[in-house]
Amino acid sequence: MGFVFANQVALVTGAASGIGLATARAFAEAGAAVALADVNREAVHAVAGELSAAGHKVIPIGCDVSDITQVQAMVRQTVAEFGRLDAAFNNAGIQNLLAETADATAEDYDRVMSVNLRGMWACMKFQLQHMREQGSGSIVNCSSLGGLVGGAERANYHAAKHGVIGLTKSAALEYAARNIRVNAVCPGLIWTPMAEQMVAAGQGEALEGMVKSIPMARHGRPEEIADAVLWLSSRRASYVTGQSISVDGGFIMR
Repeated sequence: MGFVFANQVALVTGAASGIGLATARAFAEAGAAVALADVNREAVHAVAGELSAAGHKVIPIGCDVSDITQVQAMVRQTVAEFGRLDAAFNNAGIQNLLAETADATAEDYDRVMSVNLRGMWACMKFQLQHMREQGSGSIVNCSSLGGLVGGAERANYHAAKHGVIGLTKSAALEYAARNIRVNAVCPGLIWTPMAEQMVAAGQGEALEGMVKSIPMARHGRPEEIADAVLWLSSRRASYVTGQSISVDGGFIMR
């Protein structure tokens, strides 16, 4: 039996491609009304058109999560359109420019933090304000394998993703007794447009080396992360909060 989100409303950031798109589609197919948000306005409108044509109830929202006013407007538009907010998947994120910590620039640090950590905080802030008033809700934040381990030349990215786990645990404690759950997923090597960009940037050999370290001996699929997000967002996970679940083919258990 699949997940059922009939009469529920979900909000997904970074919804125009990769993990975000797979999750938005999964929510829609499970019966939810879905707000799809992405900084790429053209792409998210195209995705919303496809899902709408397939009979799903969705709206596209252009949103740069590093801009707190846009984030507030995103949540307000979702609630204004659908009347409530039951599930949020905060997925929008970017990679850092590869550099040893001593050589990384302040500009790159600020760029990565503004999206991957500050943007996550802003999304949670306004989602929680509504869920607190509503008296229910579930938030899933997208951290990363990089939120659990270190990575050479990736300090800015890993620092932000570690921070996501701290935000998740703290908010989970604050709202556990108020019928609001907050969890995180930590994807391993998932084949997404971001992975394709890494290959194009000359990091293909490093990715292949990472595959050799995965006990399942393969990269993951966006749909496999979507399944974890829907489970965490569903009533089947009603006693789960404050957790950071690694979906990585077994990489982290080494």
